[in-house]
Amino acid sequence: QVQLVESGGGLVQPGGSLRLSCAASGFIFSNYAVSWYRQAPGKERELVAHITKTGGTTNYPDSMKGRFTISRDNAKNTAYLQMNSLKPEDTAVYYCNARNTFNDYWGRGTQVTVSS
Repeated sequence: QVQLVESGGGLVQPGGSLRLSCAASGFIFSNYAVSWYRQAPGKERELVAHITKTGGTTNYPDSMKGRFTISRDNAKNTAYLQMNSLKPEDTAVYYCNARNTFNDYWGRGTQVTVSS
């Protein structure tokens, strides 16, 4: 069956780094653009980063530029989100999304907590 499984979240101190992974199965991963979203308590889900099917183009909201990097390895059916210089306000559940014209898949999320 279709699965997107996020991993790599956890507790990190301010200024630290984390690398999230999104492992896909049950569909042709390379046919899908991938995005990372996050949702903090009491807030709406927001886009963090986007990467095209081939990985040739990435996009970030202005507020995320410079600290977050999205990448993918289609041979491994996995997408990544490298997060650097983390701040307490980055605390949220981070979700992986794979989407094309016909389908829209979501993972269950991984918790990232930035705290000293």
